[in-house]
Amino acid sequence: MRAAAVTALTSLTGFPMIRAHAATSPAGADLSGSPLRIIVPYMAGGSSDIIARAISNPLAEALGTTVDVENRVGANGNMGADAVAKSPADGHTILLCDVRALAISPAVYTKLSFDPSKNLQTVAMLAYSPHLLVVHPSVPANTLPELIALSKSKPMTFAVTAMGSAPHLAGIQLQERTGGKWDYIPYKGGSQAINDTIAGQTDILINGMLATLPFVQAKRLKIIAVSKPTRVALLPAVPTIAETVPGFESGTWQGVMAPAGMPATMLARISSELLRVIRLPAVREQLIAQGAEVSTMAPADMARFFEAERKNWVAVVGKAGVKLD
Repeated sequence: MRAAAVTALTSLTGFPMIRAHAATSPAGADLSGSPLRIIVPYMAGGSSDIIARAISNPLAEALGTTVDVENRVGANGNMGADAVAKSPADGHTILLCDVRALAISPAVYTKLSFDPSKNLQTVAMLAYSPHLLVVHPSVPANTLPELIALSKSKPMTFAVTAMGSAPHLAGIQLQERTGGKWDYIPYKGGSQAINDTIAGQTDILINGMLATLPFVQAKRLKIIAVSKPTRVALLPAVPTIAETVPGFESGTWQGVMAPAGMPATMLARISSELLRVIRLPAVREQLIAQGAEVSTMAPADMARFFEAERKNWVAVVGKAGVKLD
């Protein structure tokens, strides 16, 4: 299934999926020589992975080097983030991840081996996509009120991409505000959670739209609602969670971080090229077609966003009582 999704993505973007080779070496901060590694701390086929592979070819051409996308999976994204935090700050290793999930980690993990605020620096925010609330097609509910009522009448299982992840906390918040009743089943990434929900091993899933929409369109998952405050243009008939639970919003913010201490010239170069590449028509249109919005921030604005998210999730996680080693 993941292989099919990757093949489909390749045909949509026309970009190579493993390595992109540079054609030019433009002037500016010199990043030629060693390849640029984009560490994606989640499994292939997720939102971060899709974006990383979509930008790899034009980014390589812009920077005058090769770009490798490497999936470093584990600990809800923290293994890959830790690897980047401990890499040389030489402009050859960056992290592309769900920035909101990274902001949550210090509140959830009691033994986090790095400090995202100190050991990583913001480079560029690239895109936002809401979460989709979906169920296995056999679940006899078509609306959020029906799903909540059903969950109160029979045991239901809720697949989470990882304990303490943004989708997990979105599920907890939804449960608290609606009185829904379900048991959380943890996975090691969105792809596994999707696969088991499709297979009927779990009933409910909240996950990023970019990774989940193709399976909704293929009718392998049934969509209940989207987590954006307003309806999504691609799914105008699908209600928002906020229409039932006022003010509810969740989703993934895809951005790039680098090891702290990267030279200012390199940071500026990589940031400017990322922000340019994500706006290229071929990239923008492909992401829009799958439900992501190109939503950019330069390093300073992204840093303020990250710190605000970090402080907000300390309170949310404390209330939910989610703590992991």
